[in-house]
Amino acid sequence: MTESVEALERRIDKLRAEVRHAATSGDRVRAHAMRAELRNAEHAWEEALAELEVLAPAGAGHAPRSHAGPLLPVREQVHQALTLLGAPAAHKLIIAVHDAFFGSALVAARLTSLRRDEERSFRAAPHARPYYLCTALTSDLLAPARGLLAVSTWPMEQRVIGPLSLRVNYLEAAIRVAESILRVPSPGLAAVRLLRRFAVNIPGAAAGGKPRSPQSVAEAARAELEIHQDLDQAHRRATAARARAGLSDFEQLFGVRLRVVPSAGTGS
Repeated sequence: MTESVEALERRIDKLRAEVRHAATSGDRVRAHAMRAELRNAEHAWEEALAELEVLAPAGAGHAPRSHAGPLLPVREQVHQALTLLGAPAAHKLIIAVHDAFFGSALVAARLTSLRRDEERSFRAAPHARPYYLCTALTSDLLAPARGLLAVSTWPMEQRVIGPLSLRVNYLEAAIRVAESILRVPSPGLAAVRLLRRFAVNIPGAAAGGKPRSPQSVAEAARAELEIHQDLDQAHRRATAARARAGLSDFEQLFGVRLRVVPSAGTGS
């Protein structure tokens, strides 16, 4: 029997925690194996979600939208969107993804204080939750990357932002959005609009301002990704090693807070 969406989500959360533990303890063999299992679980989750959409009663396409939002806390809705994207994302993209694939629109104002709430929760009870919504970290200062949310159970390499990472994350997110649309028999207008937003900024993915097809968007994104990915991964690995060696658990999730150091002055 196929696992339910809820069971898969619990398994994904557990696997992410195990991947993080293996990575931080230096067990590369186990970390590699667990990442492969995690990718399979995420794929099964997306397939299960697509099946639910297929089995939904005809004509019910708009009915859940006014009720879907309150069914899950905001943090879980954000987690859903970030899981689909697989990369740190800005509020605007998170909202667009959730609207396109999960049938409810997140309210931007409710995301504003989310990171601060997660920080307070972690300080009060570190690692008490299966995951935290944290920040991406800049590769130079290991400070919070402004406006980019990530998931704490992602490997550090997935959460740091180097010189090429924003473009790499964009291309990887475009691929995942295109693949998600391919699994939906009749994608809605919000999903089509989202794919168009990605396509117009990827060479070869659009014609006349419109995406050629989800397949073509994914192929064009992969073609450009090959150019940047190796260099970006090398930079991320070096940054992640530096972060794991020099930051506390809290700082690895929420970044180093930059402080202004008062000048001692030279006197006169």
